[in-house]
Amino acid sequence: MNKVAIVGASGYSGEELVRLLLNHPHAELVAVTSRQYAGQTLAQIFPRFANHPKAKALRFTEPNAELLAKQAEIVFLALPHGVAAEYAVPLLKAGCTVIDLSADFRLKSAEVYKEFYAHDHPAPELLAKSVYGLPEIHREQIKKAALIASPGCYPTSILLPVIPLVKAKLINPQSIIADSHSGVSGAGRKAELDYLFVECNESVRPYGVPKHRHLSEIEEQLSLAAGTKVIIQFTPHLAPVNRGILTTLYLAPTEHFTDEAGAQALGKKITACYARAYANEPFVRLLEGKALPDTKNVVGTNVCEIAWRLDPRTGRLIVMSAEDNLVKGASGQAVQSMNLRCGFPETAGLV
Repeated sequence: MNKVAIVGASGYSGEELVRLLLNHPHAELVAVTSRQYAGQTLAQIFPRFANHPKAKALRFTEPNAELLAKQAEIVFLALPHGVAAEYAVPLLKAGCTVIDLSADFRLKSAEVYKEFYAHDHPAPELLAKSVYGLPEIHREQIKKAALIASPGCYPTSILLPVIPLVKAKLINPQSIIADSHSGVSGAGRKAELDYLFVECNESVRPYGVPKHRHLSEIEEQLSLAAGTKVIIQFTPHLAPVNRGILTTLYLAPTEHFTDEAGAQALGKKITACYARAYANEPFVRLLEGKALPDTKNVVGTNVCEIAWRLDPRTGRLIVMSAEDNLVKGASGQAVQSMNLRCGFPETAGLV
């Protein structure tokens, strides 16, 4: 049993980490931190866990890197960007494996980080050492990493469908348009006017236009896959649901087609491409026939659904994905990376 801790366990992603780790067959949750709830038990703050044997004994504490390093071998950082790095530095020096759910270590460039996050990177010396924690793409690097940067929720919903197509040169990487809709939990557990029930209910609205922060990691990962700098168009929307992300991608195939025969020929290549990439992946579901991604089928799971259609009228490839922004888009993916890093079955605690 590997001993694990969660820094920032009171947020939505932190709560999901608690749920997954309390019942993980190979991990023992030994510490949870929250300045707001320090001294209170898990059962008091999260009544949904009250029947778990540890819920009445495990108490929230003030975050202390030195103490956490003595308690746990693996530490999850479910903190805002800019704050996570403050804990990552001493924890890594103490020999812990750090899995960061913030944006602090997702990028390789401190300059790009400053451009998108509007402040200097707090620990630029660690950027070269971090591994982008998208298991389906960087599995072997994750297995050896001491610092794993878990991807953002929107990037996961875009990168999983697009990277295989880019690597196979089936699409023009300079023509990508991404349109995403996210549940309100994606904004985090905070009291702000824009996220009050009355503001969000019966409302769908775009935000972060035209330069959402997640563009930085999306474009970096796509550039690595394409071998050339990639810039995409991305528009996120807030949807009146608790959780889930639905993404629709409009792509330009490198092979032009104008009729059904051309579409069928290209379709076989796309099917083969996705099968090579994901046929044996436990957390990517390739939909067949008339089925299309639906957030209700992935909420609460670590699964990303993917489907696609070719449109002979426009000559475009339309790819759609759905995931739970708090599981595959955050905490579940982080646990998946922990499983890889520790040599556990990749699905442990996630199915």
